[in-house]
Amino acid sequence: MQATLTAATLLRPASADPLQPQHAGALRSAAAGDATAAVDSNDLLQGQKAVAISHNGSVYRLQATKLGKLILTK
Repeated sequence: MQATLTAATLLRPASADPLQPQHAGALRSAAAGDATAAVDSNDLLQGQKAVAISHNGSVYRLQATKLGKLILTK
């Protein structure tokens, strides 16, 4: 089974959707003053080998390999 995540799901503040606590720790601040945020791969994959990600009307597949690498394909 694959889960489908959208940017809105991951970037929504935890307080905006109390029914989805699994995403509460998804965003981590990078360096102070840096607008970049990091998303932990475990939060994305949630124990699965692959996850579908919807982005700008296209669906991408993020897959974890046996060696612990990530592959993103369209």
